[in-house]
Amino acid sequence: MRILLGNAMLFDGARFLPGTMDTVIENGIIAAIGKIDRSGKFDVVHDLTGKVLCPGFIDLHCHLRDPGQEWREDLDSGAKAGAAGGFTTLVCMPNTDPPLDTPALVRYILEKSEKCCGSRILPAGCVSKERKGKTLAEMGKMARAGAVIFTDDGSPVSDTGLFRLALQYSTWLGTRIMEHPEEISLTAGAQVNEGICSTFLGLKGWPSSAEASDISRGCSLSRDTGAPVHFTHVSAEDSILVLREGKASGLPVTCDVTPHHLCLTEEEILAAGADSVYKVNPPLRSSRDRDALWEALSDGTVDAIATDHAPYHMDEKDLPFQEASFGIASLECAVAAVLSEWARRGKPCPLERMLSLFTSGPAGILPIEWKDAGKIGGGLSANLTVLDLDLERVVHVEEWKSKARLSPWNGRRLRGWPTMTFVNGRMVHSYEGPIEEVD
Repeated sequence: MRILLGNAMLFDGARFLPGTMDTVIENGIIAAIGKIDRSGKFDVVHDLTGKVLCPGFIDLHCHLRDPGQEWREDLDSGAKAGAAGGFTTLVCMPNTDPPLDTPALVRYILEKSEKCCGSRILPAGCVSKERKGKTLAEMGKMARAGAVIFTDDGSPVSDTGLFRLALQYSTWLGTRIMEHPEEISLTAGAQVNEGICSTFLGLKGWPSSAEASDISRGCSLSRDTGAPVHFTHVSAEDSILVLREGKASGLPVTCDVTPHHLCLTEEEILAAGADSVYKVNPPLRSSRDRDALWEALSDGTVDAIATDHAPYHMDEKDLPFQEASFGIASLECAVAAVLSEWARRGKPCPLERMLSLFTSGPAGILPIEWKDAGKIGGGLSANLTVLDLDLERVVHVEEWKSKARLSPWNGRRLRGWPTMTFVNGRMVHSYEGPIEEVD
């Protein structure tokens, strides 16, 4: 099949190419980029005038709940939700039931997700067996089976000796450890950010030092071992200061931030009367913390934006704040939420920088064989996202492909939406037209 994507503003993962460009997809591969002779035979032609053609967006951190918790989400609903949000690639976390700590479970994810029509799904493997933090999981076998990153997400790797051993091992495997930064002795029983929210609601506060101290530990271990460490869902100014210092000293440390920490603060929890839809780990922070994340995003301290999409059933989330589960669902509106906040703030960094955080930034965290995932170029697989920066839509969670039905963005008007998603040349989502059938 030959597909022509015509007249788009083309972002190649690093920069915009001058003018507008045509892109030809042939049998799933990008066959040509430039000004294309329209007299050639094409099976499908899409006029993308006024739209941006990007490398497919990559989400380094989402929870798809499969195996074991499919009532919250499964691989098929997650893949469709990801495609609707403009993501061609999702890295699913291993805190499932059972946890993804064996090569057989890694293969289960890859084989089942191949049958889904949506984003391609890459599994993250556990650092420790059963995520218990006691014994190293079979990282080598899982890497060979297809695990692209290792993490005990949902929890930190609390045993420092095990963390150090995992880092040493990860360098041999060409993978990274993704640390969930949390010193759990400081967060036991905590519900909200330690500050005005904990004071007004009378709930135990979650200090930012719980995050920063674990990042400090990880930086120290990175310096000791020379191994890269990726810190996920960084939320606080204190953490950014530690990471900025670590990067300045040459440490191979990276981090991501979430749409909800970029867009929301603890004040939303108060304004909403402690609505549990805003309950998340780590908690929504202060306005000062949110401003620090945007500054870090602009100056290059932040390497990627990851959703931490955490779907729950209504019974688990529509509860009093203290009883509800931690987590915010966002796959389908994450890009629009971030771009809307970016515009509201007066566009504090170039659009290229924003788009790189969804494309080449996260691709650089993955193993070397995925280095081209955040690029557009001749001969590369056609994993592409079309973005309409002017499109405004209201979020309606009842229309989501995800099984989640609670989100802080429900009912909000956002601007800047993905409108088409191509995986290996196949359209897996279109806001404007029909989707190709699964083979």
